Formats: sequence, C-alpha cells, structure tokens
Amino acid sequence: MSAAADASTALLAQLSSLVDCQRADGYACITARREHGASSVDIPQPQFAILLQGRKQVRTAQQALEFGPGDLFLITRRSRIDVVNIPDPHSGLYLSAIVPLCAEVLGAARTLWSGALPEPGNALARLPLLDHGAALLQWRQSLQQGDYTEARLALAALTVAFCRRGHGSLLIAPEPSLGERIRELVAAQPERDWQSRDFESHLGISGATLRRRLAGEQLSVRELVTDARLAHAMQLLYTTRLPLKTVAARAGYRSLGSFNKRFSARYGLEPAAIGNS
Repeated sequence: MSAAADASTALLAQLSSLVDCQRADGYACITARREHGASSVDIPQPQFAILLQGRKQVRTAQQALEFGPGDLFLITRRSRIDVVNIPDPHSGLYLSAIVPLCAEVLGAARTLWSGALPEPGNALARLPLLDHGAALLQWRQSLQQGDYTEARLALAALTVAFCRRGHGSLLIAPEPSLGERIRELVAAQPERDWQSRDFESHLGISGATLRRRLAGEQLSVRELVTDARLAHAMQLLYTTRLPLKTVAARAGYRSLGSFNKRFSARYGLEPAAIGNS
C-alpha cells in the first residue's frame, strides 16, 4: 500500500469517530445495511459528505459521479439529486458524515475572501479527502470538545479552500425565491398545520400576490408544504432510529399509511427501505 493510501486510511479511521461523537451538533451520520436509492432528493443548502464506508452514486441532469472511502462529496448550491447508497460488501455497512455549511460558516468565508470571485464551478464535485485532512481533523476535535466556535472557523477555512479550487458558488449569497422562503418556514415547524394565511402573515403579502408569485415559479403552497415535510422525514430516517410512526408524526402526518404513500411517490423509495428505524 502506498504512503498516500496509508494516510487516507488513517484519516478515515480518525473521522469515523464522528459516529459516536455526542457533541457533533449540526452534522449527520447516515447508515444503511442494504443498497437503496432515492429520486429527486432536494439538497437545500451547500454541504459536503465524507464517505466512510461503502459507495455512493449521484446523478443530476448535468452530472453523474461515484464516490467511495477517501472521497469528499461537495455540493456547492441548492440541488436535486438522484442517489444510490451501496453498503461495503465486507462490512455490509454504508456510512457517511453529512456536514451542512450553515449561513454563519458561509458568511465567515465571504468575509475572509479577498480579491475577485473564482469561477462558480459545478454544483457537485468529488475532492480528495486527504487534501483537506488537517482542517477536517481540527473540525472533528472542536466538535468532540464542544467548541462550536472553533468548529465553525474550521469549516469556514475549508470553504475558502474549496473556493480556491474553483467552487465559487459557495461565496455567492443567493437571493431566496418565494418558494424557498416558504420551504424554510415549513422546515422549521414541519408538524404544524400550515395554511396559506400563515405564509401571507409571515411574508407580509396578500393571498393574491402569494398565488401569483408562486405561479410564476410553477409552484403551489400545497406542493411546497409536502416537499418540506418529506425532506424533513428523509433526514430523520437517515439520521435517527425513530420508529416510522414517530417520523411520520414529526413530519406532520397523522396517518402512517398516508405518509408511506406520499414518501414513496416523491422519492421512488419506501421509508422502511432505508432500514434505520
């Protein structure tokens, strides 16, 4: 085995401790014991994934990528992806750490950046994990110590490093569309019985204006509420071991049957197929 391969294996072993880190706030470890895929998964914000075990296949209309241990999967802007997670044939386990790049981290990176903006780059990218090992280990250590200020600083430094590689989309603060603002409201309280008048009140616009602007985005209130609730359910299914009935309730569904039907129609995947509950 080469020195680079040895170093990559050692780094993966150190980062695998994230799975049991009780203070790792703001990241998610995803596990799966059988191969499964999902269609049109909405990724609402920039993030990266550290592949720890197994393989991941990702496709959009513009890109098709495959990732394995030692790869870092970067998403630089809001995207919808088709994804297949494939467990390792030896351990039978798929494992990845998903790290959202929150508004505070992206804002700090924008403040740190000087000079002209780099090219936006692709929405998705595969990067060598080893190239960012020092910053990742600093981030992991800060999480384990519960020092979230230092953890955010490490992520801001990582974001700057990604931008230097041509992923300038991370430095561009997008103006959220009306649909995105509504999704964010629902995502904060997915179990709430959202009505059109609630959004009118929150956003300070009339019902007629709300409907007209959403029509311009080819969206509806009902579609946005459903999307946000199901996205929340997807996150819970991957990052917790809650029973399906509890996941459905937390996503705003009183009926497990209705939840299963809507989830399957949205993602082409039954909730139970994720296998974490």
